[in-house]
Amino acid sequence: MINTTLIVIPTLTPFLAALSIGVGALSGIIAGEAWEKATARIALAGATLSLLAGLAALGSGSQETLHLGDWLSSGDYRIGLDFRSDKLSLGLAALFSLLCLLVIKFSVNYMHREAGYHRFFFVLSLFTAAMQLLVTAGNGALTFAGWEIAGFCSYLLIGYAYDRDNAAGNAVRVFVANRIGDAGFVAGLALSFLWLGGIEWDAINNGAAGLGDGQRFALAVCFLTAAMAKSAQAPLAPWLARAIEGPTPSSAVFYGAVMVHAGVYLLLRLEPLFAASPGAMGLLVLMGAATALYGFASGLAQTDVKSALVFSASGQLGLMFAECGLGLWQLAAWHLAAHAVLRAYQFLAAPSLMHDTLGLGMRPVPAWLAERRRWYTAALQRFWLDHLADWAVTDPVRRLAVDLSRFDERVVNRAIGLPEPAVRALSSLAQWEERRLGAYDATTHEDAIRPLGLFGRLTRWLANGLNHFEQRWVLYGMGEGMLRHARRFGPALNLLDDFMAQPRYVVLLILATLLMVF
Repeated sequence: MINTTLIVIPTLTPFLAALSIGVGALSGIIAGEAWEKATARIALAGATLSLLAGLAALGSGSQETLHLGDWLSSGDYRIGLDFRSDKLSLGLAALFSLLCLLVIKFSVNYMHREAGYHRFFFVLSLFTAAMQLLVTAGNGALTFAGWEIAGFCSYLLIGYAYDRDNAAGNAVRVFVANRIGDAGFVAGLALSFLWLGGIEWDAINNGAAGLGDGQRFALAVCFLTAAMAKSAQAPLAPWLARAIEGPTPSSAVFYGAVMVHAGVYLLLRLEPLFAASPGAMGLLVLMGAATALYGFASGLAQTDVKSALVFSASGQLGLMFAECGLGLWQLAAWHLAAHAVLRAYQFLAAPSLMHDTLGLGMRPVPAWLAERRRWYTAALQRFWLDHLADWAVTDPVRRLAVDLSRFDERVVNRAIGLPEPAVRALSSLAQWEERRLGAYDATTHEDAIRPLGLFGRLTRWLANGLNHFEQRWVLYGMGEGMLRHARRFGPALNLLDDFMAQPRYVVLLILATLLMVF
């Protein structure tokens, strides 16, 4: 019985509900207000069956790992289809199923007549399946699959109103911020394969004692980075405030009740690894304390209910990290469960609260904070963490991208003869012919481009040198014969290039490459 329920929890019920809604919407069968009840019933059925299966598994009291076979294999390395049935996995599976079911039930009327009604329930059902997979998976690869699907669902619902620039921009920023944690997760899995020979959670926890102090610390820090990003810990905490652009039910399930606790779950799952690394435990305490103070202080200066709830959640998540760092693992687990239930209720009650308090004044700032203007300004500006991230990471990467793009256009493309935009000539060969006929306008080419900084000037000098070599020695040296052949075959090659650049052929090429690799 336990094996059947373990399969049903992460896959068969909420995933099939999402699949049914998605296929129906794409095919045009499910569309418009007339199909709202059918969509709601499918989503509710999937979440209800998932909850019942989770409760049945939890009530069985089984403590085992189910192996369904190998998912991937390469040499001595194996990634299995493994699922766990311990108290942590099944307890959170049942809790998250219940909370997702309540949010779906609440959304039936809340999202009535919304343009993206069916899309919303498709994403919410897919998210339910992803979280079930995340908490019941028996190895890091399956957990990471649920981790990524949940993050993608978050991106889709933050940008639910994709016609609004603010929603679309915040969705992208949150998605990028979470990729930092994904990099840490992947690095942790790679080190686990390298040092321990596997990525099963039992193998990682049991093998941690046999590693050196530096290896344990490095492995713990990789998974800590993943948990930090997913649970919005400082200095990556600001993404949580941007994520509430989505509808209130999605804010409740993603950033109040369920998804933000995924990082805490990862810490609880890897308790023996972290407990064996004093350095990692110290980082947990420092990071959790900093996040708790950040959430508390920033929350005092907020003027809308959803922002206040988000910063309150951030502070509570910081306390959970600090509890784990202090070795209070059982307390952190109970804190997670209690906070998930409370925050789900608060987010879902927020619209009614706003209606009931319409016309009333805002809550005043505490006197002790109002009297300290510097602290109040810092809290109001959320300690400038967003600005710091832009200054330290976003702006330098953007400037580097501009320089690299110009280098690619002005050096690489010319060196290998790739086509350029028509306004700047189709290729270096075409530019040479324009010059020969006296039709070349420098203002539309490289003279109109001003390089950025030293790197840009070096790029310009290198581009000019390569261009001079190409013009003087390659094109003039080969003469008119090459030009005639280029005129004859150039259009055909451009057509072939455009043909192969179509998305379906790119996908076909990727699939062919994967087949050759595996």
